[in-house]
Amino acid sequence: MPSPSDTIHAAQQLAQDRVGQAAPALEGLARLGYAGKGVLYLTIGILALLQAAHRPGGAVTDQRGAMTSIDHLPGGAFLLLLLGIGLAGYAIWQVIRSLLDPEHQGTAPHGLVKRAGYLLSAGSYLALAIAATARTPGRTTGAQTRDWTAQLLHLPGGRILVGLIGVAVLVVAANELRLAVTASFMEEMDLSGPGQARRKEVERVGRVGIAARAVVFAVIGWFFIQAAWKAASSQAGGLSDALSSIAAGRFGSLLLVLIAAGLVLYGVYCGVLAVYRRIHIAQGAQSRADQGQANT
Repeated sequence: MPSPSDTIHAAQQLAQDRVGQAAPALEGLARLGYAGKGVLYLTIGILALLQAAHRPGGAVTDQRGAMTSIDHLPGGAFLLLLLGIGLAGYAIWQVIRSLLDPEHQGTAPHGLVKRAGYLLSAGSYLALAIAATARTPGRTTGAQTRDWTAQLLHLPGGRILVGLIGVAVLVVAANELRLAVTASFMEEMDLSGPGQARRKEVERVGRVGIAARAVVFAVIGWFFIQAAWKAASSQAGGLSDALSSIAAGRFGSLLLVLIAAGLVLYGVYCGVLAVYRRIHIAQGAQSRADQGQANT
């Protein structure tokens, strides 16, 4: 009778083999996913720019609000269907990154935290994919965030949990800022051949776009810290709340223009990822399989 470890290893081996066989299709889905993510951020940034310029159609919104705007375009139902497929592809890619670890993050604490983050991202984008496909964007992520923050605050030690979430989001923001400053995200790009001529442009777009998202994440993290400190779920918020807070501050209109333009560039950067990012699903799965065979 096989031991539990043998059963787990066999299941992992089977999953790796299946992923390896489906690698071309999965890579295509991953690239479509980056494109879908880019469309959302591009839409959010453009709507915020219109709002800052006091132009018709402008709004400070988030991913779900962006989907509502897309739905109002000619052929919006078809566009949302394509977007939903893309976001589902991104969710699948995040699951693969988390569970099969094709990018070799490993099992050290730092690697496990990153892989857990991929899994949380997968759940978030899967929910967005379902909403896009069903044409039911629903309430903003900020409203949903306040709901589950309220539930957490009612738990024993809830304020500590909410505070830790805030710290975690601030850490993500700091890491995003590090990526923007060091441009280490360029290591993920395959800009050989004709793409080499675009290296400087890609780096500039990525730096500005990632830095803008880091600012938004920092504001969201601060919201959670405030919610924990005051034991008030009303202090929590999401992307649209962060943009509204930026706009309401000193020099708010100028800052909103800068951050919105940055989010537009982040959307463009996601489009660049869709084309040039290194995605080696088959090689990652194969190397894991080889490692497993070496350990038996």
